[in-house]
Amino acid sequence: MDVFSHERGLRQSVDWKIVGCYLLLVFIGWINIYASTHTPDSASILDWGSRSGKQFIWILTAMGLAALILFVIPPRLWEAVSLPLWIGVMLLLVAVIFLGIEVKGSRSWFEFGPVRFQPAEVSKISTSILLAGLLSKQGFKMTRLRDFLLMAVVIALPMLTILAESETGSALVYLGFILVLYREGLSGWWIALLGLVVILFISTLTLSPYWSILFLAAALIAVNAMYSKKDFKLWLYIGGGFVLLMAFVPAIWNLITSAVELEAKRRLLTFNVPAPGQSTRYFWAFIPKVKPIWFLLGSTLLALPYLGFRSFRTRDNFLGISLGAFLIGLALVFSTDFIFDNVLQEHQRRRIEVLLGMKEDPSGVGYNVAQSKIAIGSGGMFGKGFLGGTQTTYGFVPEQSTDFIFCTVGEEWGFLGSLLVIGLYAFLIFRILSDAERSREHFTRIYGYCVASCIFMHLFINIGMTVGLMPVIGIPLPLLSYGGSSLWAFTILIFIFLALYRQEKKYF
Repeated sequence: MDVFSHERGLRQSVDWKIVGCYLLLVFIGWINIYASTHTPDSASILDWGSRSGKQFIWILTAMGLAALILFVIPPRLWEAVSLPLWIGVMLLLVAVIFLGIEVKGSRSWFEFGPVRFQPAEVSKISTSILLAGLLSKQGFKMTRLRDFLLMAVVIALPMLTILAESETGSALVYLGFILVLYREGLSGWWIALLGLVVILFISTLTLSPYWSILFLAAALIAVNAMYSKKDFKLWLYIGGGFVLLMAFVPAIWNLITSAVELEAKRRLLTFNVPAPGQSTRYFWAFIPKVKPIWFLLGSTLLALPYLGFRSFRTRDNFLGISLGAFLIGLALVFSTDFIFDNVLQEHQRRRIEVLLGMKEDPSGVGYNVAQSKIAIGSGGMFGKGFLGGTQTTYGFVPEQSTDFIFCTVGEEWGFLGSLLVIGLYAFLIFRILSDAERSREHFTRIYGYCVASCIFMHLFINIGMTVGLMPVIGIPLPLLSYGGSSLWAFTILIFIFLALYRQEKKYF
């Protein structure tokens, strides 16, 4: 029997639910781009000089790309060209730093007349393809050091290059690949470690190094108590008691120093360096100079050699790894101020300070978020209707057709419209994951997870930014925001997966 008699038609081999969801999101984006740039004197939605007209051209070209990928280009070609494609995009990422134009503090765009191109958008595609090819390679083991480092280079190199372009938003998307690695066998401790780094950075900025170190010690004690069945009570009672005691040390020491200062004033003592023989005065002068963090650091550093010896004697590798993580955490805590003041740029520091409540800036950095929240909140349950948004019509929200496109949805479509859009994204992500899990090919499954993680990170960061839960870092909402680079990138990303999945479903 001819093998081609088993070939399935387009209806059975293509996941039309993903295609339909894609088309619906693109259409919603197009009409909201028109709404976000609409004024009483605006021309029609198809005016080629307006952003909505230009976006329509990008949509038509994206449809052509989608058809080309789905029906013309052999799906197996993507795995074959994964390495050359990744290297080529890496060269573009480096070249744009020197040859690109600067837009809003970020040197990440090439400009060719009226057309701009951002290599960072394409890098998500090349990294996803190469990562899928690497992880699906026969004999690859994530636990082998050589393979782990190779995998880390594939992800970290473009991410760090994008950071060098000051394109923080696109760089953060790469953190989503850790979800892919977790699906493929990466230990969950790596995700926990990443979360711990974020918590330490934020707590050091907003609270103090003391509370960050105490939290780090509490985390060390907690994970070892859960991991160690034999010494569970030892870790719980002694470690828990230590954390509880140290939690009260700052308050107790403040009372002691206040009492010492009152006694010093009563005795008319000063806190200057005493002359020889004035031991009593020196004692009174020394006490207020002692900081609570000295007690915490002293006690933890005294405990570390004992715990290290215990790890060596009992061959408890988990305890040894925990101690190493604790020392790395200490280094991070004491380098946070340096990183914040010298590594991050001024506009990034201002955005983080406003987000974390360290500073109020309603007319500066916080203006975008404040106006965005007003626009979304004013939409109520059902919205103000298409072209009825006042915040939108009068341009109160900057960048409303790009990074803040969700504001238009919230104001004109209301809570229910916003929920519908988020629901479409959720359906798209879970449908891709479902197809990926049903795939027989490792390459298709891993690539599908890469696609889902990229969409999720963009969605999470962008909407979090518009409602004030994330710093304003400039990242488009997939398929909705204005821009050809973003629309093309997500179209290619999604339809490569559909082509790979169709290749598997094409025959019985």
